[in-house]
Amino acid sequence: MNTTMKKLALLSLFALPTSVMAGELSTTVNATSDYTFNGVSQTDNDPALQASLDYAADDGWYVGAWASNVDFGSGDDTWLELDFYAGKYFELTDRVSVDAGIAYYTYHGDDASDEYYYPELYTKFGYASSLGQSELNFWYSWDYFGVDADHYIMMAAHTFTVAEGHDIRVSFDRSTSLDEDKWAWDSDKSYNHYRAEYMTSWEGFDFNIAVEDTSMDTETSDTRAVLSVSRTFSL
Repeated sequence: MNTTMKKLALLSLFALPTSVMAGELSTTVNATSDYTFNGVSQTDNDPALQASLDYAADDGWYVGAWASNVDFGSGDDTWLELDFYAGKYFELTDRVSVDAGIAYYTYHGDDASDEYYYPELYTKFGYASSLGQSELNFWYSWDYFGVDADHYIMMAAHTFTVAEGHDIRVSFDRSTSLDEDKWAWDSDKSYNHYRAEYMTSWEGFDFNIAVEDTSMDTETSDTRAVLSVSRTFSL
């Protein structure tokens, strides 16, 4: 995706008539103690401030943009991640749902940041029952982190309510590189990620406290607790 296409993707959020956008355009601001992506810190174990802009149509189509500060360590001045995504949410039955779309990750701040850009397809299956919400999610990229490597992620997750307004979500995911010579995780082709989180809301703010770990042994992927506070505004 070139610069013009990225600008068009963002501008498309504002190009709809006001009557169509009413109640469907929103923004979320999130402050987190650590920006972790599948258990790996993207901010060198430091806090992050994040924001999104989303448009959701009544028929399930949506488009959005998301931004966060990042820190890939010394020698790399990349400081901003800016992502774009579009997809459609389907309610197949009153219990079964599917969310499918495409995302595009971009990075900025260093002369080499644009070499990290990559696309990703995703499909997320949901099942609602008396025991809570179950998920089976898949992501696939044919140019992961701009190194021309095929890469996929599989996740299973479940969310259940312990009391009104108090939810617990547990998840397990596995990231795998299909081109280990181009991209490897801690000298291996794959790794596992485990996460448990408590979610609640108060006075319009959403709170998330998570504990997570991975099967890798690095300073940015070891056991950690992450606290996040966010608020969503309708525009």
